[in-house]
Amino acid sequence: MLVELRISNLGVIAEATIEPTAGMTAITGETGAGKTMLVSSLSLLLGGRADSSMVRRGSDRMIIEGRFNDLSLVTDTLEAIGAEIEADELLVARQLSERGRSRAFIGGVQAPISKLAEVTSELATIHGQSEQIRLGDPDRQREVLDHAGGPELLDLVNQYRRAYRHRDQLRAECDDLVHHAQERAREADLLQFGLDEIVAVNPQPGEDTALGLEASRLQAIDDLRMLAEHANHALSGSSEGDPDDPGAVGMIGIARRQLTDIARLDEQAAELAGTARILAGQMNELAADVASYLADLDADPLRLEAITARRAQLKGLTRKYGSTIDDVLAWAQDATARLDGLSQGDQRVEELEGLIAELESKLFEIGGQITVLRGAAAARLAAAVQEELAALAMPHARLGFKLQPLRKPGPDGLEHVQLLFSANAGAVPGPLAKVASGGELSRVRLALEVVLAAADPGHVFVFDEVDAGIGGTIAIEVGRRLARLAEYSQVIVVTHLAQVAAFASAHFVVSKSSDGQVTTSDLRQVTGPDREVELARMMGGLDDSTSGLAHARDLLELARRR
Repeated sequence: MLVELRISNLGVIAEATIEPTAGMTAITGETGAGKTMLVSSLSLLLGGRADSSMVRRGSDRMIIEGRFNDLSLVTDTLEAIGAEIEADELLVARQLSERGRSRAFIGGVQAPISKLAEVTSELATIHGQSEQIRLGDPDRQREVLDHAGGPELLDLVNQYRRAYRHRDQLRAECDDLVHHAQERAREADLLQFGLDEIVAVNPQPGEDTALGLEASRLQAIDDLRMLAEHANHALSGSSEGDPDDPGAVGMIGIARRQLTDIARLDEQAAELAGTARILAGQMNELAADVASYLADLDADPLRLEAITARRAQLKGLTRKYGSTIDDVLAWAQDATARLDGLSQGDQRVEELEGLIAELESKLFEIGGQITVLRGAAAARLAAAVQEELAALAMPHARLGFKLQPLRKPGPDGLEHVQLLFSANAGAVPGPLAKVASGGELSRVRLALEVVLAAADPGHVFVFDEVDAGIGGTIAIEVGRRLARLAEYSQVIVVTHLAQVAAFASAHFVVSKSSDGQVTTSDLRQVTGPDREVELARMMGGLDDSTSGLAHARDLLELARRR
């Protein structure tokens, strides 16, 4: 329920606080005093559209705060967003700047307006002219019927909708596969052609790089031989054993022997001799390696020709499938996987068709159960609502739900739900939106809420203009029904009728004043004689007459006996 509502700088209201009773709270006041601002404030807390024109003139921002308890329906959502709950109460707020910037807070956490609406719509509902319009919509009528069917029906409807969405997803996938079958076949042919071409060449990882290096070596064989011969001569000296051309090996050998002799005479030269010995060994190894390299430098025109031909084959692949052979092999791996997927298209279509058939069967099975429960709920709800309508001075009214079977499963079941209504005896029932007047719609809506209230205890119902098009005895019955609704849920009603306001447990009056420049509305609770005065005013401006006050007291006594 709504524990407290605080309003700051909304329209003509500078500051106002209201603490509605747990039962029925009436809000009254003269036309233009600002009663609708209270409904607007609640609408903003329920995620309603905000406009900068709502901000009070001369103020930089508007703030609406509401404290709610009985939070069982939204506990999981509040935990998910990290909202704080203090003393089992939730504080929600809506701020709007004069520039039109809107912000919402849930339990101290800033949240999107959509999240605010998700939370508060589970706690409260506003019924105004827009709700009467919605009641004429078949989707809304189906929602009302399903709600009347209770948890079992609602659970089946949720199961049905999940199966319906899953069926549609699979059908979309199947249709896409069938529609693009030719495209997949063309793609598969191209991929297979590429794979066949690669298999025919049979490239190896890194082969293009290795062959490039080998080709470069064979193409430079003459230069390499000349350079190797010069290096070999520099290391090993004359091949004829000319003592004047010993080469680096011979010279280091001479140096090693000299240093060895020196070391025999002077121990301090031992390290030099050792170094010379090491260098001599390394020089001999280098000379042997160079000689071996030179011996292997043989020209091989046939090998070069074979390499050139192989590189041309590899080049044919790298032009199409990658900049290197490794890229080509990676493309082949991806193409193989893609080809496997394409080749399974027909198999997938067959699999999807089987799954779709299973879901179709499930839809008919669950839908059939829904139809039975909807039929039973429709009969119960229609009978109960007709009883309420009779009490609301519509004894001949007839209300019923038409369940029109669909040719194929719909998103919400196997039938189209339509609420039919007739107000007079002998009249053929027709669609509610077409045959009911504004006052009749108002009473139908109220009757539905009273009947359904027991299934939704603790909810906050806000009624704006519930008294549209009614008066007299009917107004008394409306007040009595609102009071009955308040036995299960919290009811806040903005009304012009004393007959309705008299049934409230708490009564607040909105009044306005003006200093000639700025109009201000105030909100105060009236009790005792003050309430009698307000009721008398509502009954024709007789607030200062003895008869008017007596009539108000009689009305309050009637309401207490309800």
